[in-house]
Order: sequence, then structure tokens, then C-alpha cells
Amino acid sequence: MKKYNLIVVIDKNKENVLMCKREKPPYQGKYNFVGGKVENGEDKIVAAYRELNEETGITNEDIKLNELITLQYYNNDTELEVFAGDLQKNVNLIEEVNKLEWVSLKENFFDINKFAGKGNIGLIIQEMGVL
Repeated sequence: MKKYNLIVVIDKNKENVLMCKREKPPYQGKYNFVGGKVENGEDKIVAAYRELNEETGITNEDIKLNELITLQYYNNDTELEVFAGDLQKNVNLIEEVNKLEWVSLKENFFDINKFAGKGNIGLIIQEMGVL
């Protein structure tokens, strides 16, 4: 089974969510949460902090992540773990590959022309209770 994670980062003022603009497929040109592949045998929370740090420069001293939901895609044998947290302080972002942007929580995250995940971004934001 392939395992991936997504990390939802809410800014210190709880007004914006950190997103990346995808440079390549899937969902090229659309906004998505940061995240990546979980290595074989890697602890899921360790993987979440590792991916967050690699893609943004945010460390476990800047944010406390909590497991939010796990999505199982049986048709392609994939598991997607979603973690979320609020920043404790302002941070300087360091982009790895994809451009990082703060997106207002007032956006329509169900807009599949703008956001990746076929509506899952909206569902995840709703699950957090910030909409």
C-alpha cells in the first residue's frame, strides 16, 4: 500500500491556510495542502513533521500537528493521512518545489477549478471546523 500525508497549517491569527500551488501532475496549477510520501516503516507523525519541514521550513517547535482523518483509496491501494495544526508564531517559509501561499479561510475550497482533490480540500477544511 502506498502512503501519503497532507498537512493543514492554519496561521497564527486563524485567518489563512497554507497551500502550495502544484507545479506538476496530479492537479498541476491547482492549490493543495503540503505533504508527501510516507517512507516504508516510517512513523506517520514523524513523516508529517518531516514533509512539513522539507516543503516549508516549519518545524515541530512552530506547530503541534494532530491527526485529523485518514482517507483510504481502495481502487489504487493508497492511504492518505491528514494532519492539522495552528502555527504558534509567525514563520519565514522556505519553498522546496511548489510555490507556497497563504489562502484566506473565506475561500470556496470546494471550487475544483482552483483547488486539488475533487472537493476533498473543502471537506477537510470543514472537518477542522474553521468554515
